[in-house]
Amino acid sequence: MIRDSFESLKVSPKEMDLLWSLGFRHFGTYFFRYDTRCYNNKTVQVLPLRINLKRFRPSASQKRILRRNRDLQVVFRNAFIDEEKIRLFEIHKRRFTENIPEDLFNFISPMPSIIPCRTLECSLFHEDKLIAVGFMDIGDDSTSAVYTIYDTGYYRRSLGIYIILSEIHYSIEAGFNYLYHGYAYREDSYYEYKKNFIGLEYYDWRGEWKPMMK
Repeated sequence: MIRDSFESLKVSPKEMDLLWSLGFRHFGTYFFRYDTRCYNNKTVQVLPLRINLKRFRPSASQKRILRRNRDLQVVFRNAFIDEEKIRLFEIHKRRFTENIPEDLFNFISPMPSIIPCRTLECSLFHEDKLIAVGFMDIGDDSTSAVYTIYDTGYYRRSLGIYIILSEIHYSIEAGFNYLYHGYAYREDSYYEYKKNFIGLEYYDWRGEWKPMMK
């Protein structure tokens, strides 16, 4: 059983690459990894995931999501927290019926652009209204999607997927090789959408990343 965690205020880009490659994630200054979890009263195997950006291409359904959101303004900038994002988080968390997140700062540090590493935000605007924000860490060779919030009134737009697709595009254009986009389970779960990307790889907990075959 793997259960590792530590706290750090400052991690270099190369160190972030190494941690992600070993299956670590972080919320704020808290870094963690674990290979199993209890889900629906069963023990399930955790799968750290990443997208090999050299192999990625959008699927037919992802192309439809891209077309559906062509009217949105996409802005990448240094991450920061303000009242508008806190308001958006309060709307976002209404979608949860259990394990309801309490506070945006459970996931993001008060100074996310520099603590614990450089973090950008992918902000989506509809007619000048902020409707979604994805927070993305920047490493040396890789990027990592940390957390996404969105206005549930726009659920037909699949904004969570659109944020990931926007982060993928940014990462490819900037010359990165991998985008780490979180954990899923080997068993079917709420996180199945994370498995639906061409170029997907998973960490086998023995030190190897392998292509994810569906």
